[in-house]
Amino acid sequence: MKTIRTDIIPNRQTFVKIKGQHVLNYEAICVFAAIGFFLDEDTYFKDEICLKPGTINTIDESGYLIKSEPYFKWYYKPRDISFKDALKEFTELFESIIDRQTEDKKVILPLSGGLDSRTQAVALNYLNKNVASYSYSFENGYDEANISKQIASVCEFPFEAFKINKGYLWDKIEKLSQINGCYADFTHARQMAVIDSLKSKGDLFSLGHWGDVLFDSTTDKQLSEEEEVSLILKKIIKPNGLQLAKALWESWALDGNFEAYLRERIKSLLSQITIEDSSAKIRAFKSMYWAPRWTTANLSIFESAQPITLPYYDNKMCEFICTIPEAYLANRKLQIAYIKKRNIALSNITWQEQKPFNLNNYHYNKLPYNLPYRGINKIGRTIKNAIGKPYVQRNWELQFLGKENAKKLEAHIYNEDFLKLVSKDIIDDIYESFKVDDNVRFSHPLSMLLTLSLWHKNNN
Repeated sequence: MKTIRTDIIPNRQTFVKIKGQHVLNYEAICVFAAIGFFLDEDTYFKDEICLKPGTINTIDESGYLIKSEPYFKWYYKPRDISFKDALKEFTELFESIIDRQTEDKKVILPLSGGLDSRTQAVALNYLNKNVASYSYSFENGYDEANISKQIASVCEFPFEAFKINKGYLWDKIEKLSQINGCYADFTHARQMAVIDSLKSKGDLFSLGHWGDVLFDSTTDKQLSEEEEVSLILKKIIKPNGLQLAKALWESWALDGNFEAYLRERIKSLLSQITIEDSSAKIRAFKSMYWAPRWTTANLSIFESAQPITLPYYDNKMCEFICTIPEAYLANRKLQIAYIKKRNIALSNITWQEQKPFNLNNYHYNKLPYNLPYRGINKIGRTIKNAIGKPYVQRNWELQFLGKENAKKLEAHIYNEDFLKLVSKDIIDDIYESFKVDDNVRFSHPLSMLLTLSLWHKNNN
Protein backbone atom coordinates (compact mmCIF):
# COMPACT_ATOMS: atom_id res chain seq x y z
CA MET A 1 0.00 0.00 0.00
CA LYS A 2 1.11 3.57 -0.62
CA THR A 3 -0.44 6.98 -0.13
CA ILE A 4 -0.32 9.83 -2.65
CA ARG A 5 -1.26 13.33 -1.53
CA THR A 6 -1.94 15.73 -4.39
CA ASP A 7 -1.49 19.48 -4.06
CA ILE A 8 -4.42 21.88 -4.31
CA ILE A 9 -3.09 22.70 -7.77
CA PRO A 10 -0.69 19.87 -8.68
CA ASN A 11 2.39 20.68 -10.75
CA ARG A 12 2.25 17.27 -12.41
CA GLN A 13 -0.48 14.82 -13.38
CA THR A 14 -0.49 11.51 -11.51
CA PHE A 15 -2.11 8.57 -13.27
CA VAL A 16 -3.30 5.39 -11.56
CA LYS A 17 -5.26 2.31 -12.54
CA ILE A 18 -8.84 1.53 -11.59
CA LYS A 19 -10.84 -1.66 -12.06
CA GLY A 20 -12.38 -2.00 -15.50
CA GLN A 21 -11.75 -2.86 -19.11
CA HIS A 22 -8.68 -1.44 -20.83
CA VAL A 23 -10.63 0.27 -23.60
CA LEU A 24 -10.57 3.75 -25.07
CA ASN A 25 -12.63 6.40 -23.30
CA TYR A 26 -14.18 7.82 -26.45
CA GLU A 27 -16.39 10.30 -24.59
CA ALA A 28 -13.36 11.74 -22.80
CA ILE A 29 -11.43 12.05 -26.06
CA CYS A 30 -14.33 14.01 -27.58
CA VAL A 31 -14.22 16.43 -24.63
CA PHE A 32 -10.45 16.71 -25.10
CA ALA A 33 -11.01 17.59 -28.76
CA ALA A 34 -13.50 20.32 -27.85
CA ILE A 35 -11.69 22.05 -24.98
CA GLY A 36 -8.03 21.04 -25.33
CA PHE A 37 -7.71 19.22 -22.00
CA PHE A 38 -9.13 16.15 -20.31
CA LEU A 39 -11.85 16.90 -17.79
CA ASP A 40 -11.73 15.91 -14.13
CA GLU A 41 -10.17 12.41 -13.79
CA ASP A 42 -10.47 11.46 -17.46
CA THR A 43 -7.67 9.91 -19.50
CA TYR A 44 -7.48 8.17 -22.86
CA PHE A 45 -8.53 4.86 -21.22
CA LYS A 46 -11.46 3.89 -19.02
CA ASP A 47 -9.32 1.89 -16.59
CA GLU A 48 -6.90 4.73 -15.93
CA ILE A 49 -7.58 8.02 -14.15
CA CYS A 50 -5.71 11.16 -13.17
CA LEU A 51 -5.78 11.75 -9.41
CA LYS A 52 -7.92 14.69 -8.33
CA PRO A 53 -6.21 17.77 -6.86
CA GLY A 54 -6.37 18.31 -3.11
CA THR A 55 -6.86 14.63 -2.28
CA ILE A 56 -5.23 11.83 -0.26
CA ASN A 57 -5.20 8.63 -2.28
CA THR A 58 -4.54 5.03 -1.25
CA ILE A 59 -2.95 2.80 -3.91
CA ASP A 60 -2.56 -0.98 -3.57
CA GLU A 61 0.49 -3.08 -4.47
CA SER A 62 -0.74 -3.56 -8.04
CA GLY A 63 -1.09 0.19 -8.63
CA TYR A 64 -4.88 0.30 -8.34
CA LEU A 65 -6.67 3.15 -6.59
CA ILE A 66 -8.50 1.94 -3.48
CA LYS A 67 -9.65 5.17 -1.91
CA SER A 68 -9.53 8.91 -2.60
CA GLU A 69 -10.53 11.51 -0.01
CA PRO A 70 -10.39 15.31 -0.34
CA TYR A 71 -8.45 17.27 2.28
CA PHE A 72 -9.19 20.68 0.72
CA LYS A 73 -12.27 22.18 -0.87
CA TRP A 74 -12.25 25.60 -2.49
CA TYR A 75 -14.27 28.14 -0.55
CA TYR A 76 -14.92 31.87 -0.43
CA LYS A 77 -14.90 33.50 2.98
CA PRO A 78 -13.74 37.09 2.43
CA ARG A 79 -12.37 38.71 5.54
CA ASP A 80 -13.21 42.21 6.72
CA ILE A 81 -9.78 43.50 5.79
CA SER A 82 -8.48 46.73 4.29
CA PHE A 83 -6.72 46.71 0.92
CA LYS A 84 -3.57 47.96 2.66
CA ASP A 85 -3.58 44.98 5.01
CA ALA A 86 -4.38 42.57 2.17
CA LEU A 87 -1.39 43.94 0.25
CA LYS A 88 0.83 43.55 3.32
CA GLU A 89 -0.28 39.94 3.74
CA PHE A 90 0.23 39.18 0.04
CA THR A 91 3.70 40.75 0.13
CA GLU A 92 4.79 38.66 3.10
CA LEU A 93 3.23 35.45 1.75
CA PHE A 94 4.47 35.78 -1.81
CA GLU A 95 8.02 36.62 -0.80
CA SER A 96 8.13 33.84 1.78
CA ILE A 97 7.00 31.33 -0.86
CA ILE A 98 9.57 32.58 -3.37
CA ASP A 99 12.29 32.50 -0.70
CA ARG A 100 11.43 28.96 0.41
CA GLN A 101 11.12 27.59 -3.11
CA THR A 102 14.41 29.04 -4.35
CA GLU A 103 16.63 28.78 -1.25
CA ASP A 104 20.35 28.61 -2.15
CA LYS A 105 19.55 27.95 -5.81
CA LYS A 106 20.26 29.77 -9.03
CA VAL A 107 16.86 30.63 -10.45
CA ILE A 108 15.87 30.41 -14.11
CA LEU A 109 13.15 33.01 -14.65
CA PRO A 110 11.08 33.12 -17.85
CA LEU A 111 9.99 36.73 -18.33
CA SER A 112 7.06 37.97 -20.37
CA GLY A 113 5.41 41.29 -20.97
CA GLY A 114 2.64 40.49 -18.48
CA LEU A 115 2.28 40.77 -14.72
CA ASP A 116 2.86 37.30 -13.28
CA SER A 117 6.55 36.95 -14.10
CA ARG A 118 7.05 40.67 -13.44
CA THR A 119 5.69 40.15 -9.92
CA GLN A 120 8.14 37.26 -9.48
CA ALA A 121 10.98 39.45 -10.75
CA VAL A 122 10.13 42.03 -8.09
CA ALA A 123 10.26 39.44 -5.31
CA LEU A 124 13.42 37.74 -6.58
CA ASN A 125 15.14 41.10 -6.92
CA TYR A 126 14.01 42.27 -3.48
CA LEU A 127 15.22 39.00 -1.92
CA ASN A 128 18.56 39.39 -3.73
CA LYS A 129 18.32 36.00 -5.43
CA ASN A 130 20.74 34.67 -8.04
CA VAL A 131 18.67 34.85 -11.24
CA ALA A 132 19.19 34.12 -14.92
CA SER A 133 16.29 35.42 -17.04
CA TYR A 134 15.15 34.92 -20.60
CA SER A 135 12.25 35.52 -22.93
CA TYR A 136 11.19 34.71 -26.46
CA SER A 137 9.41 36.30 -29.37
CA PHE A 138 7.88 34.83 -32.50
CA GLU A 139 9.74 35.15 -35.79
CA ASN A 140 8.12 38.16 -37.54
CA GLY A 141 5.97 38.76 -34.45
CA TYR A 142 5.63 41.28 -31.65
CA ASP A 143 8.93 41.77 -29.84
CA GLU A 144 7.77 40.59 -26.42
CA ALA A 145 11.40 39.99 -25.43
CA ASN A 146 11.99 43.74 -25.59
CA ILE A 147 9.65 44.28 -22.63
CA SER A 148 11.24 41.40 -20.76
CA LYS A 149 14.70 42.80 -21.39
CA GLN A 150 13.68 46.09 -19.78
CA ILE A 151 12.37 44.25 -16.72
CA ALA A 152 15.61 42.26 -16.45
CA SER A 153 17.67 45.43 -16.82
CA VAL A 154 15.88 47.19 -13.95
CA CYS A 155 16.40 44.11 -11.75
CA GLU A 156 19.99 43.66 -12.98
CA PHE A 157 19.30 40.07 -14.05
CA PRO A 158 21.39 38.47 -16.83
CA PHE A 159 19.06 38.13 -19.80
CA GLU A 160 18.86 36.23 -23.09
CA ALA A 161 16.30 36.71 -25.86
CA PHE A 162 15.27 33.80 -28.08
CA LYS A 163 13.43 33.73 -31.40
CA ILE A 164 10.80 31.03 -31.94
CA ASN A 165 11.36 30.13 -35.58
CA LYS A 166 9.07 28.78 -38.23
CA GLY A 167 8.73 25.00 -38.33
CA TYR A 168 10.61 24.38 -35.07
CA LEU A 169 8.03 21.82 -33.96
CA TRP A 170 8.75 19.05 -36.42
CA ASP A 171 12.22 18.17 -35.16
CA LYS A 172 10.91 18.08 -31.59
CA ILE A 173 7.42 16.68 -31.91
CA GLU A 174 8.28 13.08 -31.04
CA LYS A 175 10.12 14.15 -27.88
CA LEU A 176 7.35 16.60 -26.96
CA SER A 177 4.69 13.91 -27.32
CA GLN A 178 6.64 11.71 -24.92
CA ILE A 179 7.20 14.51 -22.40
CA ASN A 180 3.58 15.69 -22.09
CA GLY A 181 2.01 12.33 -22.94
CA CYS A 182 -0.18 14.07 -25.54
CA TYR A 183 -2.31 15.50 -22.71
CA ALA A 184 -2.03 18.96 -24.26
CA ASP A 185 -1.79 20.02 -27.88
CA PHE A 186 1.50 21.14 -29.37
CA THR A 187 0.67 24.69 -30.46
CA HIS A 188 1.11 26.40 -27.09
CA ALA A 189 4.37 24.89 -25.83
CA ARG A 190 6.77 27.36 -27.41
CA GLN A 191 9.25 26.70 -24.59
CA MET A 192 9.96 23.39 -26.34
CA ALA A 193 11.80 25.32 -29.05
CA VAL A 194 14.49 26.51 -26.62
CA ILE A 195 14.39 24.05 -23.73
CA ASP A 196 17.82 22.56 -24.51
CA SER A 197 19.37 26.01 -24.23
CA LEU A 198 17.89 26.54 -20.76
CA LYS A 199 19.30 23.52 -18.92
CA SER A 200 22.60 25.17 -18.03
CA LYS A 201 21.16 28.54 -16.97
CA GLY A 202 20.42 27.59 -13.38
CA ASP A 203 19.31 25.04 -10.82
CA LEU A 204 15.52 25.40 -11.05
CA PHE A 205 12.73 27.30 -12.79
CA SER A 206 10.45 29.78 -11.06
CA LEU A 207 7.30 29.75 -13.18
CA GLY A 208 4.46 32.28 -13.04
CA HIS A 209 1.58 30.09 -14.20
CA TRP A 210 -1.95 30.74 -12.88
CA GLY A 211 -1.30 34.14 -11.31
CA ASP A 212 -3.59 35.75 -13.88
CA VAL A 213 -6.48 33.52 -12.77
CA LEU A 214 -6.01 33.78 -9.02
CA PHE A 215 -5.46 37.54 -9.08
CA ASP A 216 -8.35 38.68 -11.23
CA SER A 217 -12.10 38.34 -11.28
CA THR A 218 -13.81 35.89 -13.61
CA THR A 219 -17.06 37.82 -13.90
CA ASP A 220 -18.34 41.14 -12.56
CA LYS A 221 -21.91 39.85 -12.19
CA GLN A 222 -23.73 37.44 -9.94
CA LEU A 223 -25.02 34.68 -12.22
CA SER A 224 -27.62 31.96 -12.07
CA GLU A 225 -26.42 28.35 -12.14
CA GLU A 226 -27.25 27.99 -15.83
CA GLU A 227 -25.48 31.26 -16.60
CA GLU A 228 -22.41 30.04 -14.73
CA VAL A 229 -22.38 26.83 -16.78
CA SER A 230 -22.77 28.80 -20.00
CA LEU A 231 -19.92 31.14 -19.06
CA ILE A 232 -17.59 28.24 -18.29
CA LEU A 233 -18.46 26.56 -21.58
CA LYS A 234 -17.79 29.82 -23.38
CA LYS A 235 -14.38 30.06 -21.71
CA ILE A 236 -13.23 26.47 -22.23
CA ILE A 237 -14.62 25.45 -25.63
CA LYS A 238 -12.04 26.31 -28.27
CA PRO A 239 -12.97 27.78 -31.69
CA ASN A 240 -14.52 24.99 -33.76
CA GLY A 241 -13.66 22.49 -31.07
CA LEU A 242 -17.34 21.56 -30.98
CA GLN A 243 -17.29 20.76 -34.70
CA LEU A 244 -14.50 18.22 -34.28
CA ALA A 245 -15.91 16.76 -31.05
CA LYS A 246 -19.39 16.29 -32.55
CA ALA A 247 -17.93 14.69 -35.67
CA LEU A 248 -15.90 12.24 -33.58
CA TRP A 249 -18.89 11.52 -31.34
CA GLU A 250 -21.04 10.62 -34.32
CA SER A 251 -18.34 8.62 -36.10
CA TRP A 252 -17.80 6.52 -32.97
CA ALA A 253 -21.58 6.04 -32.62
CA LEU A 254 -21.68 7.23 -29.01
CA ASP A 255 -25.01 7.51 -27.23
CA GLY A 256 -26.82 10.81 -26.98
CA ASN A 257 -25.67 14.27 -27.97
CA PHE A 258 -22.16 15.60 -27.34
CA GLU A 259 -23.16 19.16 -26.43
CA ALA A 260 -25.73 17.90 -23.94
CA TYR A 261 -23.17 15.47 -22.51
CA LEU A 262 -20.53 18.19 -22.03
CA ARG A 263 -22.99 20.67 -20.54
CA GLU A 264 -24.28 18.12 -18.05
CA ARG A 265 -20.75 17.21 -16.97
CA ILE A 266 -19.82 20.85 -16.41
CA LYS A 267 -23.06 21.44 -14.52
CA SER A 268 -22.43 18.42 -12.30
CA LEU A 269 -18.85 19.42 -11.48
CA LEU A 270 -19.84 23.02 -10.82
CA SER A 271 -22.68 21.99 -8.51
CA GLN A 272 -20.14 20.31 -6.21
CA ILE A 273 -18.44 23.67 -5.51
CA THR A 274 -20.23 25.19 -2.53
CA ILE A 275 -19.45 28.84 -3.25
CA GLU A 276 -22.22 31.40 -3.84
CA ASP A 277 -20.17 34.22 -5.38
CA SER A 278 -20.02 33.54 -9.14
CA SER A 279 -16.55 34.98 -9.71
CA ALA A 280 -14.99 33.00 -6.85
CA LYS A 281 -16.90 29.87 -7.87
CA ILE A 282 -15.70 29.99 -11.48
CA ARG A 283 -12.13 30.68 -10.32
CA ALA A 284 -12.37 27.58 -8.14
CA PHE A 285 -13.70 25.55 -11.07
CA LYS A 286 -10.83 26.65 -13.29
CA SER A 287 -8.29 25.93 -10.56
CA MET A 288 -9.72 22.44 -9.96
CA TYR A 289 -10.11 21.33 -13.56
CA TRP A 290 -8.37 23.65 -16.01
CA ALA A 291 -5.06 24.28 -14.21
CA PRO A 292 -4.29 20.64 -13.28
CA ARG A 293 -5.24 19.20 -16.65
CA TRP A 294 -4.20 21.90 -19.17
CA THR A 295 -1.72 24.31 -17.63
CA THR A 296 0.06 21.57 -15.70
CA ALA A 297 0.38 19.26 -18.72
CA ASN A 298 3.10 21.32 -20.38
CA LEU A 299 4.98 22.08 -17.16
CA SER A 300 6.66 18.74 -17.80
CA ILE A 301 8.62 20.41 -20.61
CA PHE A 302 10.36 22.73 -18.14
CA GLU A 303 10.81 19.83 -15.74
CA SER A 304 12.60 17.84 -18.43
CA ALA A 305 15.41 20.41 -18.15
CA GLN A 306 15.46 21.39 -14.47
CA PRO A 307 13.18 21.15 -11.38
CA ILE A 308 10.24 23.56 -11.32
CA THR A 309 8.73 25.81 -8.67
CA LEU A 310 5.45 27.71 -8.99
CA PRO A 311 4.63 30.35 -6.37
CA TYR A 312 1.05 30.78 -7.54
CA TYR A 313 0.42 27.03 -7.31
CA ASP A 314 1.51 26.97 -3.67
CA ASN A 315 -1.11 25.57 -1.27
CA LYS A 316 -0.82 28.60 1.02
CA MET A 317 -1.43 30.93 -1.91
CA CYS A 318 -4.60 29.06 -2.81
CA GLU A 319 -5.82 29.25 0.78
CA PHE A 320 -5.01 32.98 0.89
CA ILE A 321 -7.06 33.64 -2.25
CA CYS A 322 -10.13 32.05 -0.63
CA THR A 323 -10.15 34.76 2.05
CA ILE A 324 -9.58 37.90 -0.04
CA PRO A 325 -12.55 40.05 -1.19
CA GLU A 326 -13.20 39.82 -4.92
CA ALA A 327 -12.95 43.60 -5.21
CA TYR A 328 -9.25 43.39 -4.27
CA LEU A 329 -8.55 40.62 -6.77
CA ALA A 330 -10.36 42.22 -9.70
CA ASN A 331 -8.29 43.91 -12.40
CA ARG A 332 -5.01 42.60 -10.96
CA LYS A 333 -5.13 45.20 -8.17
CA LEU A 334 -2.96 43.33 -5.68
CA GLN A 335 -0.22 42.45 -8.14
CA ILE A 336 -0.08 46.00 -9.51
CA ALA A 337 0.04 47.49 -6.02
CA TYR A 338 2.80 45.06 -5.02
CA ILE A 339 4.95 45.97 -8.03
CA LYS A 340 4.53 49.69 -7.33
CA LYS A 341 5.30 49.16 -3.66
CA ARG A 342 8.52 47.22 -4.14
CA ASN A 343 9.87 48.46 -7.49
CA ILE A 344 8.16 51.51 -8.98
CA ALA A 345 10.46 51.45 -12.03
CA LEU A 346 8.91 48.17 -13.19
CA SER A 347 5.46 49.77 -13.20
CA ASN A 348 6.62 52.21 -15.89
CA ILE A 349 7.46 49.43 -18.37
CA THR A 350 4.85 48.49 -21.00
CA TRP A 351 2.20 45.98 -19.94
CA GLN A 352 1.89 43.73 -22.98
CA GLU A 353 -1.85 43.08 -22.61
CA GLN A 354 -2.38 46.87 -22.51
CA LYS A 355 0.38 47.96 -24.91
CA PRO A 356 1.64 50.61 -25.36
CA PHE A 357 0.44 51.58 -21.87
CA ASN A 358 1.98 50.61 -18.53
CA LEU A 359 0.75 49.85 -15.03
CA ASN A 360 0.25 53.53 -14.27
CA ASN A 361 -1.73 54.60 -17.35
CA TYR A 362 -3.35 51.42 -18.74
CA HIS A 363 -6.74 52.95 -17.97
CA TYR A 364 -6.22 54.98 -21.15
CA ASN A 365 -6.19 51.89 -23.34
CA LYS A 366 -9.43 52.94 -25.01
CA LEU A 367 -10.56 55.26 -27.76
CA PRO A 368 -9.43 57.88 -28.55
CA TYR A 369 -6.23 57.53 -26.49
CA ASN A 370 -5.05 54.26 -28.07
CA LEU A 371 -5.95 55.27 -31.65
CA PRO A 372 -2.41 56.39 -32.67
CA TYR A 373 -0.84 53.10 -31.51
CA ARG A 374 -3.51 51.00 -33.19
CA GLY A 375 -2.97 52.86 -36.43
CA ILE A 376 0.81 52.53 -36.36
CA ASN A 377 0.55 48.85 -35.42
CA LYS A 378 -1.81 48.14 -38.30
CA ILE A 379 0.49 49.89 -40.77
CA GLY A 380 3.41 47.80 -39.52
CA ARG A 381 1.50 44.54 -40.01
CA THR A 382 0.41 45.63 -43.49
CA ILE A 383 3.99 46.39 -44.52
CA LYS A 384 5.22 43.01 -43.26
CA ASN A 385 2.49 41.22 -45.19
CA ALA A 386 3.32 43.22 -48.33
CA ILE A 387 7.00 42.24 -48.28
CA GLY A 388 6.24 38.56 -47.75
CA LYS A 389 6.84 38.40 -44.00
CA PRO A 390 3.37 37.95 -42.50
CA TYR A 391 2.98 39.24 -38.97
CA VAL A 392 2.93 36.26 -36.59
CA GLN A 393 0.68 36.49 -33.55
CA ARG A 394 0.16 32.82 -32.63
CA ASN A 395 2.40 29.80 -32.23
CA TRP A 396 0.45 27.62 -34.66
CA GLU A 397 1.23 30.05 -37.49
CA LEU A 398 4.89 29.00 -37.23
CA GLN A 399 3.92 25.33 -37.31
CA PHE A 400 1.06 25.00 -39.79
CA LEU A 401 1.46 27.69 -42.46
CA GLY A 402 3.63 27.26 -45.55
CA LYS A 403 4.44 24.34 -47.86
CA GLU A 404 7.13 22.71 -45.73
CA ASN A 405 4.95 22.81 -42.61
CA ALA A 406 2.04 21.38 -44.59
CA LYS A 407 4.11 18.36 -45.70
CA LYS A 408 5.11 17.56 -42.12
CA LEU A 409 1.59 18.07 -40.82
CA GLU A 410 -0.03 15.90 -43.48
CA ALA A 411 2.42 13.08 -42.86
CA HIS A 412 1.06 12.83 -39.32
CA ILE A 413 -2.67 13.43 -39.68
CA TYR A 414 -2.99 11.26 -42.80
CA ASN A 415 -0.96 8.41 -41.35
CA GLU A 416 -2.56 5.12 -42.36
CA ASP A 417 -2.75 3.79 -38.81
CA PHE A 418 -4.30 7.02 -37.49
CA LEU A 419 -7.08 6.73 -40.05
CA LYS A 420 -8.23 3.64 -38.14
CA LEU A 421 -9.11 5.91 -35.21
CA VAL A 422 -10.28 9.06 -37.00
CA SER A 423 -11.95 8.85 -40.37
CA LYS A 424 -10.41 10.52 -43.40
CA ASP A 425 -13.67 12.42 -43.98
CA ILE A 426 -13.33 14.17 -40.60
CA ILE A 427 -9.68 15.02 -41.23
CA ASP A 428 -10.44 16.30 -44.74
CA ASP A 429 -13.26 18.47 -43.46
CA ILE A 430 -11.13 20.11 -40.73
CA TYR A 431 -8.01 20.47 -42.86
CA GLU A 432 -9.79 21.91 -45.89
CA SER A 433 -11.68 24.35 -43.67
CA PHE A 434 -8.35 25.43 -42.18
CA LYS A 435 -6.80 26.00 -45.61
CA VAL A 436 -9.78 27.57 -47.37
CA ASP A 437 -12.24 29.02 -44.87
CA ASP A 438 -10.63 30.29 -41.68
CA ASN A 439 -7.22 29.15 -40.52
CA VAL A 440 -7.57 31.02 -37.22
CA ARG A 441 -10.77 29.32 -36.15
CA PHE A 442 -9.76 25.89 -37.45
CA SER A 443 -6.25 25.92 -35.98
CA HIS A 444 -7.49 24.32 -32.74
CA PRO A 445 -9.25 21.27 -34.23
CA LEU A 446 -6.34 20.79 -36.62
CA SER A 447 -3.93 20.89 -33.68
CA MET A 448 -6.05 18.35 -31.81
CA LEU A 449 -5.93 15.99 -34.79
CA LEU A 450 -2.14 16.31 -34.79
CA THR A 451 -2.02 15.59 -31.05
CA LEU A 452 -4.28 12.57 -31.36
CA SER A 453 -2.20 11.24 -34.25
CA LEU A 454 0.97 11.32 -32.13
CA TRP A 455 -0.81 9.74 -29.18
CA HIS A 456 -2.15 6.96 -31.41
CA LYS A 457 1.31 6.36 -32.86
CA ASN A 458 2.89 6.15 -29.40
CA ASN A 459 0.26 3.75 -28.06
CA ASN A 460 -0.14 1.29 -30.91
